[in-house]
Amino acid sequence: MVENVNLISRRSYGQFCGLARALDIVGDRWNLLIVRELLPGPLRYGELKASLPGVASNLLAERLRTMEETGVVERALGGAGVLYGLTRWGAELKEPMEALGRWGVPLLATGRGDDEFRPRWLTLALPAILNGRTAAPPLEVGFEVEGLLIVLRIDEDGPSARIGDDHLPETIFVAEVDTVVGLVAGTLTVDQALNAGELHGDADALRRAFVGDAASQPLDPRGP
Repeated sequence: MVENVNLISRRSYGQFCGLARALDIVGDRWNLLIVRELLPGPLRYGELKASLPGVASNLLAERLRTMEETGVVERALGGAGVLYGLTRWGAELKEPMEALGRWGVPLLATGRGDDEFRPRWLTLALPAILNGRTAAPPLEVGFEVEGLLIVLRIDEDGPSARIGDDHLPETIFVAEVDTVVGLVAGTLTVDQALNAGELHGDADALRRAFVGDAASQPLDPRGP
């Protein structure tokens, strides 16, 4: 796959290092956030721009063009028009991006504040925070945040998340994003989260998912 990718970008660190060459491709401002938006699935240009508050239209177009040239993004014609999606190589950024997002979790300790938020971002954040958590038999819990349902699944292979579809979980928790992140990261107990949100289904599903040592680290960027 890599041999077919143009690894030369407009600006380069000029270093024979995998990290440096990766940053040559995805290190520019907005590039990784574009990848974040496309990880759940392809989007039309307007949808992509709407999910990236603050990006200028001409800059987004330039970033997409460059990422297409370097083999990270591809275009396809669908029933809804032109769709932008990740190539197979581009989709391999999921693992390092989850690791980076997990590293940044302590920075969420101050709460959302006035920052922009899109519920679809939880499809990357939830598995990243819960990395290493497994369940047998598998369990699924839905989180409805700002009208969008995110389904978290934990099985023997670990956690994954998707935007809700026709297969709805039996337990759905409706809450603000700060509450969901606090629950998943372990800074809120299940009971505290339940007091701040609205549960449809069985609270035992939440307890099974989040009571334990895999989600018990405090969100404190200053450390001990």
